[in-house]
Amino acid sequence: MGIENEKLPKLGFGLMRLPEKDGEIDIPHMCDMIDSYMKSGLNYFDTAYMYCKNKSECAAKEALVSRYPRDSFFLTSKLPVWMMDGIDDRDRILNDQLQRTGAGYFDLYLLHSVEDGANYDGYIKYDCFNWAMQKKAEGKIRHFGFSYHGTPELLDQILTEHPEVEIVQIQLNYADWDNPKVQSGKLYEVLRKHQKPMLIMEPVKGGALASMAPEMESMMKKVRPEASIASWALRFAASLPGVVTVLSGMSNREQMEDNLKTFTHFEPMTEEEHKVIGEVIQALKKIPTVPCTNCRYCVDGCPQSIAIPDIFKELNKLRVFCGDQSPYQNYKQLIEKGGRAGDCLACGQCESVCPQHLPIITLLQEASEKLDR
Repeated sequence: MGIENEKLPKLGFGLMRLPEKDGEIDIPHMCDMIDSYMKSGLNYFDTAYMYCKNKSECAAKEALVSRYPRDSFFLTSKLPVWMMDGIDDRDRILNDQLQRTGAGYFDLYLLHSVEDGANYDGYIKYDCFNWAMQKKAEGKIRHFGFSYHGTPELLDQILTEHPEVEIVQIQLNYADWDNPKVQSGKLYEVLRKHQKPMLIMEPVKGGALASMAPEMESMMKKVRPEASIASWALRFAASLPGVVTVLSGMSNREQMEDNLKTFTHFEPMTEEEHKVIGEVIQALKKIPTVPCTNCRYCVDGCPQSIAIPDIFKELNKLRVFCGDQSPYQNYKQLIEKGGRAGDCLACGQCESVCPQHLPIITLLQEASEKLDR
């Protein structure tokens, strides 16, 4: 049976951001969420070898595989080339994953994070495309594809050279549609050209599109007053032709309930709603950001060793996407190696060498107010 004949649900349950308690995956909470999801008629689960510090697949066994008939759900996992030291690691990792999950087979199995450079070269070096076809013939994999983070040009090349690929997972959301780094729109066009079904990751951009500045939220609420802001991002992705399943990394019951509300009686996005999305995108582009060029002249002489350009990068994310949680995580890593934004002595050294003549002291105060918490 080809993947086009599978009845994959519109909403997939991503097992990367699972609920935690005391630093461990909260299995009872996870079971409760899985039960609600399955009772809604949805049944697609996505995990990977290293998710949740290598514990996601084991949690899937405990909360899903051991509690539901195997033919009642779809389970996807992935092969990470960066965790391989030789060709024998293909089977070692797959067998380890099958043991961890107790699933017997994977409905979909993806080469993880294919992209230009080392990752794609590694999958070619270890002949992973042909190997995957062998595993499919053995019944350990039912359908084969890859998740992708590279350029549209490489994607086109891979799909031309490997027509056996059945499905591709890409990052896609309305904020990244024209993003020159992510290029969601161009990747989508390549997949449509090759008529490949799509799995969508990061439809809410890691939570960044779950909330907006008041003026942008009002645009959305005017059209759909009862709908959450996150539901707009999910429906944008799920309404696109060729998109089979949209993944959401649900980490609590509130997120689960909101997503189920969106997908239980799914309504494709209307022309009016697409217009609103276009207006929101334009509004996002108009939000002023710190025009730092990352020359790093300011860093060398900073007496507090503050990574000023890196902090401004995270500040810009918060200015544009008020719901984004990644700046806090990235900032925590930054201050492990250098000073906090609030450590600024206001000595002015940085401003004296800044080619862009930025008011760095004032900007660091803003960053401190938002990030030093």
